[in-house]
Amino acid sequence: MKIAILGSGGREHAMAYSISKSEKIKKIYCLPGNAGTSELGENVDIDINNFEEIYNFLKKNNIDLVVIGPEEPLVNGIVDYLEKFDVKVFGPNKKASKLEGSKIFTKNICKKYNIPSAAFGVFENKETSIDYIEKTKHPLVIKADNLASGKGVYICKDKKESYSAVEEIFGGKFGKAKNILFEEFLEGEEMSYFIITDGKSIKNFGTAQDHKRVGEGDIGKNTGGMGAYSPSRLNNDDLEKKILEKIIKPTLKGLSDLGTIYKGFLYAGLMIIDNEPFLIEYNVRMGDPECQTILPKLNSDFLQILESCVNENLEGITFDWSDKKSLCVVLCSNGYPDKYEKNIEIENYTKLKFDKNNYLFHAGTKKDNNKIFAVGGRVLNFISLSDNFYNAREKIHYYLKKLNWDKGFFRKDIGNKVIEK
Repeated sequence: MKIAILGSGGREHAMAYSISKSEKIKKIYCLPGNAGTSELGENVDIDINNFEEIYNFLKKNNIDLVVIGPEEPLVNGIVDYLEKFDVKVFGPNKKASKLEGSKIFTKNICKKYNIPSAAFGVFENKETSIDYIEKTKHPLVIKADNLASGKGVYICKDKKESYSAVEEIFGGKFGKAKNILFEEFLEGEEMSYFIITDGKSIKNFGTAQDHKRVGEGDIGKNTGGMGAYSPSRLNNDDLEKKILEKIIKPTLKGLSDLGTIYKGFLYAGLMIIDNEPFLIEYNVRMGDPECQTILPKLNSDFLQILESCVNENLEGITFDWSDKKSLCVVLCSNGYPDKYEKNIEIENYTKLKFDKNNYLFHAGTKKDNNKIFAVGGRVLNFISLSDNFYNAREKIHYYLKKLNWDKGFFRKDIGNKVIEK
């Protein structure tokens, strides 16, 4: 098979790596890809939101299946566009992708179908938002309604922080804001829960714990994700049953009642309180860096799983997972998530030699004259599988020390919750 993967991050490199192991694979194209994906297939410089150009490329190269990595083209309707031309594409359609594209859309589904989540309010302008802040207890969660690359969520401990969040959102930090969402602050522990569905059957696709804040000790600004570990220490059979029955299935029914079927990955960001799940938000694709953390644990043919999902025969597919612990640490450019330099060479890259159960997935990188350059905020993902999280993290720190890249930084405390016990 000839496969095209849309995207350029660590998630897409991890997908390309897993797909490359399939006996069915003939060629992989990454649109546009990064330095890492270029070692597994051919990178093609195409804008991920130029649907016409993407289709022309797919048609010209007789692509058998397209896998959509990031959220933006999904929310913009790439699946609907390509399916008009009978292209096989993995991912949810535009209406289903509103689960991530509009947080207010999701909250309204939660309300209608009694899905446990935080109490909320929606406001259309700065003035009514500030009035609400004045009379509301803190801490308070404030969210941009639209896509924000995982950064549009503010946990405000006082009125001053809430005013600042409102100013940034309505000031256009995440694009033009028509609405703003206020939520009750839920105190518990977060968990990322993943499923894959073909619209008929639902299969678990792992759990993880992301680390969003830039600073150690979970302080500082939100990022796209500084690291993760899998599985989550919180998951158990009773909790998983509640997640499926109280959250996932009612959500899919809500979409069905609106006339659409969900197909693809669904990522539920949850808050767990006394073994009870509450939905924080949905993402309509695999998380990043959770994807890089989870996929190395998959022993089954990933391409076969994706193809079966598109063909709506996922029910008969068996998933074989490693029972090892997986941990991921993200190496970032100095200055991230604010301003950072680009086109900086990663000098010691060639010194990195990875043995079994250790992986490197590229994110913001490019290759030029056989040299690797950092071009993004999140640059490299180091992943290790081991019998315990401590050994996995120690191995990653060994590789990071060997790289010794002084133009970047990483969090040394990824996994502390499962290590310092």
